[in-house]
Amino acid sequence: MEPPLRCKKDGFVEMKRRAIPWLAAAVVLLVHVVGNAHYGFFRDELYFIICGRHPQWGYVDQPPVVPLLAALTQIFGHSLFLLRLVPALFAAAGAYVTCLLVVEFGGGVFAQIVAALAFLFSPVLLSFGMKAGTDEVGLWTWPLLAYLIVRIVRGADPRWWIAAGVVAGLSLQSKYSVVFFIAAAIAGLVATPQRRVLGSRWLVLGSLVMLLIALPNVLWQAHYDFPMWQLLENGQHGKNVIAGPLLYIFQEILIAGIFLFPVWLIGLIWLLRTPMFRFLGYAYVILMIEMMVLHGKHYYPANVYPILMAAGGVQIERWASNARAVQAAIVAYALVVGPIFMPFVLPILPENTFIAYQNRVFDVLHISKATLATEHGREKSALPGDWADMHGWPQLAATVKSIYDALPPSERAQAVVAASNYGEASAVEFFAPGIPVISGHNQYWLWGTHGYTGNVVIDVNGDCGAKEHLFEHATRAAVFDAPYTIGWETHIPIMVCRDLKVPLAKLWPSLKNYI
Repeated sequence: MEPPLRCKKDGFVEMKRRAIPWLAAAVVLLVHVVGNAHYGFFRDELYFIICGRHPQWGYVDQPPVVPLLAALTQIFGHSLFLLRLVPALFAAAGAYVTCLLVVEFGGGVFAQIVAALAFLFSPVLLSFGMKAGTDEVGLWTWPLLAYLIVRIVRGADPRWWIAAGVVAGLSLQSKYSVVFFIAAAIAGLVATPQRRVLGSRWLVLGSLVMLLIALPNVLWQAHYDFPMWQLLENGQHGKNVIAGPLLYIFQEILIAGIFLFPVWLIGLIWLLRTPMFRFLGYAYVILMIEMMVLHGKHYYPANVYPILMAAGGVQIERWASNARAVQAAIVAYALVVGPIFMPFVLPILPENTFIAYQNRVFDVLHISKATLATEHGREKSALPGDWADMHGWPQLAATVKSIYDALPPSERAQAVVAASNYGEASAVEFFAPGIPVISGHNQYWLWGTHGYTGNVVIDVNGDCGAKEHLFEHATRAAVFDAPYTIGWETHIPIMVCRDLKVPLAKLWPSLKNYI
């Protein structure tokens, strides 16, 4: 009777192993569905929606996939829930693939549970799955690329390179930083005996598929003189915080989850010590070097962490394979400490409650908002930059609309709103549709003046070019303020400028601001 009993037990274990990825995906999705749609639309989310309403193969500061998805969620009206459901789905897909990667690494049920918990409670991965952003697609595509390569390395049909090419191409049409992960993975393969898989003709075909998918965006960028490159260069001169190597490493530990970082660190060590998968360990090290040398922001490479978490789950499972009490303690520890940073990346606490909570956590850990800052000035707001940038936009649009509506009909017919940045411009377009908006910031500059002369301009967060004496007449119509807004969107003047001395079309080239 022993063989049938063993078969039943083995069948039950296999059923659990297959169920865990779906369960992990469901839990991640549920957490985001409950936690995402609070506060308000984020600055970049508004910009993505407006960009997506002008479909193109590219934009100054991002590829087309995320703007198009963002715009599609709003076709039936304003919906923060639907907008943020998209990154929630990508996060769930990422958790699912992370568990599959555990299986490819040789892990079982407990290894999947450890990896899934590390994924669920990682602050940066939670943040990517919380709001619409160019990193959301990478939650799924980066671990999926690793999964496909691992399968090929383990002897699967090399035609899987075609699938890898599709995934890489989709990822490139979402955010350019995946190119550094792809380069690091190839370098890791070259440095190990697994380089043999690079000799396949299917890899060549997969690469061609990737390039074919990415080509329209590359041609778009080339047509406009690679504005993304210009933007990145400009960001290095005053806007972005440049972190040294030690601070960068510390930031990685913080954003990936300071209480659960041993999971991915153990995973990195395991990968480096496991000959078949060593190329992925090398890939992580190379990726970090790339980011530090190029002064990338700390979150740029963060979609690599599910790969390390999967590997960490495998090693931890092997250490605790015969100790159910240890396994239970590990799960209990994750469930206790994991939620500590959730209010920092899910907008689930009322603002005042969050500020008190943030101050308490930072005091205990002896860190500050500046430790994680990626751009100068964002740490000065009462709320963290992301939370602050979810406040004030409807009120700003309402203020601008009231000024626009108060203009005499003859002036209103030729009036245009000029915003100092894409956040202000997108907020007015989104919350006050029908009011014409221009800006010199990023994609808005490429969209141009729309034929407006500049005879009547509502200048948001500007001074009507006072130093240059651009207008004959300038009147301050309002000073905008709203609770909890980002620092540079407080006490902002809104001016009505009349009779531009220089034709707006002639002035426009000097207003270009790619940053």
